[in-house]
This record gives sequence, structure tokens and C-alpha cells, in this order.
Amino acid sequence: MATGTLTIDLDALARNWKALDRASGAGVETGAVVKADGYGLGGERVARVLAQAGARRFFVAAAEEGAQIRNALGPGPQICVFSGHMPGDTDMIGDLDLVPMLNSVDQLTRHMEGLPGRPFGIQLDSGMNRLGLEPAEWAAVRDIVLAAGPVLIMSHLACADEPGHPANLQQLTAFREMTDGCGVPRSLSATGGVLLGPNYHFDVTRPGMGVYGGLPFAEAEPVVGLSFPVIQTREVQPGESIGYGYTYTAAERRVVATVTAGYADGMHRALSNRGQLWFEGTPCPILGRVSMDLITADITHLGTVPPALDLLCPEQGVDAVADTAGTIGYEIMTALGRRYARRYVGGAGT
Repeated sequence: MATGTLTIDLDALARNWKALDRASGAGVETGAVVKADGYGLGGERVARVLAQAGARRFFVAAAEEGAQIRNALGPGPQICVFSGHMPGDTDMIGDLDLVPMLNSVDQLTRHMEGLPGRPFGIQLDSGMNRLGLEPAEWAAVRDIVLAAGPVLIMSHLACADEPGHPANLQQLTAFREMTDGCGVPRSLSATGGVLLGPNYHFDVTRPGMGVYGGLPFAEAEPVVGLSFPVIQTREVQPGESIGYGYTYTAAERRVVATVTAGYADGMHRALSNRGQLWFEGTPCPILGRVSMDLITADITHLGTVPPALDLLCPEQGVDAVADTAGTIGYEIMTALGRRYARRYVGGAGT
């Protein structure tokens, strides 16, 4: 194999979801966000495992992703589409029994004219200024919408990963002002909101990144391992340079391993001369630039030629890689390349 291997622990995935389900509290339904191909891990497999764990309501970004999840799960589970009812989506939404989270008056009109009587939800803007009906728009159509029977009313927290941020309480207050007394199930919280406590849980929570092993769920079990095969090693002498742009020049003799991974596989160029790979608990610094398909790392201190080096492993999780690259774990996860061989462990029957 000349490509990296992405190992996905489906049992850890299920345990993370169950932990967030418990954190959501009794009487609260815990859904699951499976957008972006299950955060890069394979939407079909992820959805089936989470359904076995107990999830019955799933959230995706677009109708096309909803089709993927419906194909995996069959009829029954509810699949909500964050982007709502877009032009051209009517047949897909209707045929696959998807639930668009309508974001605007235009979408309300499109849905009620194109799929009258079919399920829908509403997304409200409680302060993030991204998607959803603003308070004045909602006030104008609230009675009409409630009479049509939405299955869910939701909003999205902008700063839930920062528990002390004042925006959390501001958005909570705005959401309550718009929805108290509506008689419809409500949802405000993804993983960060679940961890903010019961005041933010309402009727349905929507954990995402925490299920996949990342922050802000610090107690999450690791779900993903990523290993790159070594295809060549060489000695680099003092004064010699490595990689594009000669951004690393050896001050002393180095033994360097070249592995098959690069920015085409989601490895950020920001890891150049900063990140590290691992072998059996020992770090191996990246030397030179991350290129499209290859990375070079220092293995001088190993005293052996490893068959592979790891990026994601017990010593270095997705959030540690993200910190080094100057980004967030979500971006590292969803950028995982399609060239990796995916190896699923656990999740019997999925």
C-alpha cells in the first residue's frame, strides 16, 4: 500500500455519542450531526453505528448529503437538512422524506407550495447572522408557520466552545423570546451547547465534533488514527537542504524518511517545519515543506527504519495537530483525503 491508512474506531464513536446523550439529560432527544461525509469518516458507516447506538434524528448540511444518509439508514429515522429547501431540491426532499430546516420566507414559500403538508423545520437567527429567520421576520410569519405544524425549531450558538462568552446567554435569551410558548420541539445546542448545561438543551441536542473525538468534548475517546507508509529513507549531510524552497537545511547529519501524504490528503502546509509524526511513542519532526503528496520527517534518533509514521495516534490527537497548524480540529477532520485506505474497527453489523 502506497497510501495512508485511516483507522476509525466505530465503538469509540458510539460511546462518545452515548456520553453526550447522557449529558443531554433525561427527556431530551440526542440527535447526531453526520454532515461532510460523517466529518470525513464515511457518512454511511457513521450513521449506521449511531443509529444502532440510539440516534433517531440526523442532521446534514445539504439535501445531497441527506440522500447519502437515507440510503444508509432506510426509512424511519428523521434526516434534517440545515440548508433548508433550496431550488431544485423539491423532488429529492419529497422522495427521500427529508426535513428541510427552512431559513427564509422564500424557503417557506417554496416548501409550502412545492411540498404542501410535508414535514419541515424552522431555523431562527438568534444572533449568529448566518442562517435563519431574523426576529422581525419570524414575528411576521410565526402564526402561519405554527399553524402548518413544524417538527422542530432550531437556532445555532456562535460561541458555545467558550463557556464564559456573553454571546451564549444573549443567544439563549433571544431564542427563548422567539420560541417560548410555541408548542414545537426546540433545538439550540451542538456539542458545545450540550456542555453548557441544561438551560441550553431544550428538546433536541445535535452533537457533532464531540462524537468524532474532538473538542470541545475534552472527555471524548479518540476515534481516528492516521498512519503514513515510509517509501524511502536517506542520509542528509550537513549543509544539504530538503524539499521545495529549501526551507530546511541540516546543521548536522540527519536520517530522513519520506512518507506518502501531503496537502492533497488534507495535511496542512502550515505543518511544514513545525509539525511532527510519531513512531511507537517517539516524535519525528517534519523537516521542510509539506508538498502535495509527500512529507519528510527526521528519524535520526529512532535507530531503525519504521514501516510507517503516524499523524493521529494516542500521543497526538486531532486537536493537537490543529493547534500546530493554527486551525481547529473540525478542519483537520473534514479535510481528510479520499486517497486514504479506510479501516473500520468495531461497530459489528454496520
